[in-house]
Amino acid sequence: MSQTDFSTLKLQPALLKNLQSIGYAHMTPIQAQSLPHILAGRDVIGQGKTGSGKTAAFGLGLLQKLNVKRFHVQALVLCPTRELADQVAKEIRKLARTIHNIKVLTLCGGMPFGPQLGSLEHGAHIIVGTPGRIEEHVRKGALKLDNLTLLVLDEADRMLEMGFQEALDAIIDQTPQTRQTLLFSATFPRQIESIAGRVMKTPVMVQVEATHDSAVITQHFYEVADDTADRQQALRRLLRYYQPTSAVVFCNTKQDTRDVADDLREHGFSALALHGDLEQRERDQSLVRFSNGSASILVATDVAARGLDIEALDAVFNYHIARDTEVHVHRIGRTGRAGSHGMACSLYSAKEHFKVERLAKFLDQSLTGEPLPEPSDETQPVMQPAMATLQIDSGKRQKIRPGDILGALTGGDGIRGDDVGKITVFPNWAYVAVKREAAAAALKKLCNGKLKGRTIRARRIRG
Repeated sequence: MSQTDFSTLKLQPALLKNLQSIGYAHMTPIQAQSLPHILAGRDVIGQGKTGSGKTAAFGLGLLQKLNVKRFHVQALVLCPTRELADQVAKEIRKLARTIHNIKVLTLCGGMPFGPQLGSLEHGAHIIVGTPGRIEEHVRKGALKLDNLTLLVLDEADRMLEMGFQEALDAIIDQTPQTRQTLLFSATFPRQIESIAGRVMKTPVMVQVEATHDSAVITQHFYEVADDTADRQQALRRLLRYYQPTSAVVFCNTKQDTRDVADDLREHGFSALALHGDLEQRERDQSLVRFSNGSASILVATDVAARGLDIEALDAVFNYHIARDTEVHVHRIGRTGRAGSHGMACSLYSAKEHFKVERLAKFLDQSLTGEPLPEPSDETQPVMQPAMATLQIDSGKRQKIRPGDILGALTGGDGIRGDDVGKITVFPNWAYVAVKREAAAAALKKLCNGKLKGRTIRARRIRG
């Protein structure tokens, strides 16, 4: 693959000289595709994973545009965690070494508010921070964004996943409409499309890999005895064999949903049931835990799963084949989104074989049964989810925001921001996902500390 040199760009001589001195000769694919548009003043959506070189792409763009003699905030970079914000600020300072008197200020939750106010009073050219803390400074009038020319949303998908939609909207509302906006994201869920449509002007889409190719869903069909115990055992065998990080098991009845979820839990799986008899709070909690990665398997009826919007679903399992062929297609379409490969496994008995034939005709495909994987050792522990969910006894009515929770967890001797996952705030309570190995420390931090100046109660949700 041919490489493009930074020297081909119309960058300030001081920037080019510094790039050479730090060993940045050739552009990465995302830099080569995005920088010409960024330097031309276009809004850009860049899709690429961590390590793709996106920080240097937007960093060079904002430094090229910066007027050092105008001592006010001209660029704002929003990041999901303090660790990433620190890393981004460090990279920008490295890129700016040959340009004198540039001030880069980091504003993140979990750090004392007072010193940040003092730093803001002294002014800055570039602000890098987390949405919760930036929004707080903007709301209190300490941070003025009237002269902003460039806004960067870095790892936008993660910011939305962590519950920062409202904070992002509040910040963006205080920026000039004439600004340039750059959005970088590893994935491109519907929320990203929505926010891009609202805050960007005819953006250029840049992708470093073909992540939007047509999804491929591989279907497997397994014949089982017309017996509940045999069907449940077959499902467990498939789950142990494929070990999906997140999977939905579809059942045709509420009773099957309850029975299957109970059976899976009895055998050590992290499984939740979703059916029409659940109270709204129970339903909310199940969906939160499944979407934030602290439960691996959701066992659901078709009716209960309506409106279920879970990105990056590894697999769908049909405990029974759906009664309607179009429902089957809708079920399996929940996996393999955003261009990733998906998998659907369907169980059927001999007397249900006609459903497979009907599906094959409907899909115009050859669908044949295959043997189940070799039996697994059911005494071996099954894979557990990477995250755990903590419930907090305060919510929107107590003025709690995702940034407050992130700050309470990561401040002082708290856990790392990278250990915090999705934050969901309801009117009277909130849920936060944290990595399982950090769950005990996170719970202790919440219970022994304060949230918005007051003591709160928190517990880990199990089962």
